[in-house]
Amino acid sequence: MIIKSIFFMILFLGSPFTSYSQPQPILEVGKFSSEKIESKIPSNWKPLTFKKIERHTTYYFVKDEGTIVVKAVSESSASGLVREIKIDPKEYPIVQWRWRVENVLKKGNVHIKEGDDYPARLYITFEYDSSKLNFLEKVKFEAVKLLYGQYPPIAAINYIWESKAPVGAFVPNPYTDRVMMIVVESGESRLNQWVNEERNLYEDFRKAFGYEPPMISGVAIMTDTDNTGERAIAYYGDILFKKGKTNE
Repeated sequence: MIIKSIFFMILFLGSPFTSYSQPQPILEVGKFSSEKIESKIPSNWKPLTFKKIERHTTYYFVKDEGTIVVKAVSESSASGLVREIKIDPKEYPIVQWRWRVENVLKKGNVHIKEGDDYPARLYITFEYDSSKLNFLEKVKFEAVKLLYGQYPPIAAINYIWESKAPVGAFVPNPYTDRVMMIVVESGESRLNQWVNEERNLYEDFRKAFGYEPPMISGVAIMTDTDNTGERAIAYYGDILFKKGKTNE
């Protein structure tokens, strides 16, 4: 099986980043509701695919309850949509999004590699910071830089809709402890309804990794079922970051 979480972080390399020069109270990272339904991909976003995974999840715009959203259909497949963007999580610690899921995965299990699939996930990466690494870790990151020309993200957080794990659980990804899975929804009780989410990403990162988060380097959505061999349908609404207070 391909190690999606590791390749996901590497695939953020080599592309220009969007950054904001003027402070704003809200950063609309994914303004899907303002897109044209005939567009193939959201503005400033790009497809994210993985080596050795031939079947890709399909993403396209639909109108749901009068609002344009992204629909994802995954059939034993994996791919995502990603936006490279630099955001200071201390200045914009609050992330908000909305999503709707039609089904959970029977074989989904956040604790094991074979169950590392989710009907919906919001994936956020953080840029390289050598001060957070020991000597051996620095050597590994230097090797990646030699191969790809840039450092990979130092860490990532996945906000996921899980099958069985309790809401609020923090679980290291089964492939790498540099990716923390945070269960924000679980099970079938809220299927087929739009759910609004809000997280303090700054505080979640500190709890997950034990140090101050570096700059955000990218945001992605992904619906994947390649490990479980199942089918999933999900819908993603707008994604934004807001100014807020942090517990320093």
